[in-house]
Amino acid sequence: QATGKPRGEYQDFVTGFVTPEGHVWGRPVGICVAKDGALLFSEDGNDTIWRVSYGK
Repeated sequence: QATGKPRGEYQDFVTGFVTPEGHVWGRPVGICVAKDGALLFSEDGNDTIWRVSYGK
C-alpha cells in the first residue's frame, strides 16, 4: 500500500569523494534522471558528469 513515505534503509552506491585522510575530491552538486532511467550527477571537484545505470 502506497503511503507517500520512504520505506526501508538507505544504501550508499556512489562513494569515493572523500579520501580516508579526509581530503575532498569533489561533491555531488546536481542530479537528474535520464530518459533511459540512468542517474546523472555532476560534481564540483573537476566539473565531471557521472552516469550511473543498472543492468537489465
